[in-house]
Amino acid sequence: MIRLGVNIDHVATVRNARGGTHPDPVAAALLAARHGADGITAHLREDRRHIRDEDMARLREELSVPLNFEMAATEEMVTKACALRPHACCLVPERREEVTTEGGLDVVGQQADLQVKIARLREVGIRVSLFIDPDPAQIEAAARIGGQVVELHTGAYAHNPDETELARLYDGAQAAQAHGLELHAGHGLTYANVGRVAGLPGLRELNIGHFLIGEALFVGLPVAISRMKQEIATGALFKAWGR
Repeated sequence: MIRLGVNIDHVATVRNARGGTHPDPVAAALLAARHGADGITAHLREDRRHIRDEDMARLREELSVPLNFEMAATEEMVTKACALRPHACCLVPERREEVTTEGGLDVVGQQADLQVKIARLREVGIRVSLFIDPDPAQIEAAARIGGQVVELHTGAYAHNPDETELARLYDGAQAAQAHGLELHAGHGLTYANVGRVAGLPGLRELNIGHFLIGEALFVGLPVAISRMKQEIATGALFKAWGR
């Protein structure tokens, strides 16, 4: 079974638009967990544009499913993660000017710094994932510096779902397997495009947020999660890759 991690960042986006405490992203996370989410992802950004420090503390305290702390590889965030000790951390690139994460982490160009930070996280029992493009060189570097998981950035495929992008993801998945890395994927996934990604060889987890929270405005979060899990299961069953 491919796990579904639900990213609840944009519940916090709605809350922060007006201030106050409603809607509560932690309540959304608990609802998601009750209705099929296998884990919860939350991205604590430098500018705190959606998730806040107190949200992370409450998620760690109240969740019964794994918490995936998405974060930039900065000294501030590593220190916070080591204190919080979530189930996992996913290291992502981050620019204050971006609307959302725009690409994968440059592991090759930051190996020395990332290796030290990954070691610190692993020392306190945190599982470390790196969010990267499906580039064999980046995947090999992730394994070399101590990463345990790679999450393939599916944004290029989501914006241009052609066979070339599918082939890049497929080759990235094979590279991850060859280097002994657990394979996750995410970014820009919807009911319409998740099936082909679910067919990636060795895929263990998909992390999806913006689409699910948007769809929940119309049908509710439990229904949105149930439909997404059906689409994932169907894609995993057929593995429609022609390979």
